[in-house]
Amino acid sequence: MENSLVPPVVPGPPAAAWRIVSLIPSATEIVDLLGLSACLVGRSHECDYPISIQNRPICTEPKFNPEGNSTEIHDRVTELLQTAMSVYRLKLEVLETLQPTHILTQAQCEVCAVSLAEVEAAMTELTGLQPQILSLQPNVLSDVWQDIEQVAQAFGSQADRAIGPLKDRVEQCQTLAQTDTATLPTVACIEWIDPLMAAGNWLPELVTLAGGRSLFGTLGHHSPWLDWKALVEADPDYIILMPCGFGLERTRDEAQILRQKPQWHDLKAVVHNRVYITDGNHYFNRPGPRLVDSLEILTEILHPGQCAFGYRGTGWDVLT
Repeated sequence: MENSLVPPVVPGPPAAAWRIVSLIPSATEIVDLLGLSACLVGRSHECDYPISIQNRPICTEPKFNPEGNSTEIHDRVTELLQTAMSVYRLKLEVLETLQPTHILTQAQCEVCAVSLAEVEAAMTELTGLQPQILSLQPNVLSDVWQDIEQVAQAFGSQADRAIGPLKDRVEQCQTLAQTDTATLPTVACIEWIDPLMAAGNWLPELVTLAGGRSLFGTLGHHSPWLDWKALVEADPDYIILMPCGFGLERTRDEAQILRQKPQWHDLKAVVHNRVYITDGNHYFNRPGPRLVDSLEILTEILHPGQCAFGYRGTGWDVLT
């Protein structure tokens, strides 16, 4: 949703001298939130929001073929990580041309984006280039606020004016969820389909804020692999699919794998038509400002009679 972020905060001088390269989508969205998009001179191949930054030069590319189903992608990534620190490549020649003053990257996951170690190693190969490297490592929602503050501080912007409206929206979702006094529904958030992986990090917190009880994944910890038998035994009230890097329609296609699993059609969530697909790529997988959008999506799903933020059909849908 193009207008889902709060209006950008205009930074002070000397913005004209800043040349920012963002190597992760969440950081790009933070840059935009803070009113710094005019200073963004380069991006990763996955940075596609907002639309206005899509004309920036691309500074990364995957070392593997990202097409295919989840099984094929998992196998390629697993094989690649046995010999490489990252599954992405920095385009050094593009960075040399762009001459960035700041590079935004991450130290959270080698599969998600170019790693901090790889960026630091690349800087030694570039002639006379000594940009400031800002590394983000969000694991919970409060870390996202800290990331926004870190970026804002680096560029003399005002983080409070950006974070305040986001926190207000979080509080609104909490209030809506609390008006429903029924027993907390159990929720299984699935971050990868084959092999099966539950969603960790910030997702258990978002589920709690939305008025649910997350069955798998530990708050602030990496997403765990999930045994199919464990899912069947837990028999969640809701199953929400959010495969990393997959949009809504690709998730819809990938979900067909689950229909072939033993006892799938006996699961409570399936029987009661409470299996949902989401655009994990643009929402749940990106630990930036749009995690608040992700919370609103969860609140819509879990409390359809209490709220309607308008994400159905674009951010989520019922798996039919």
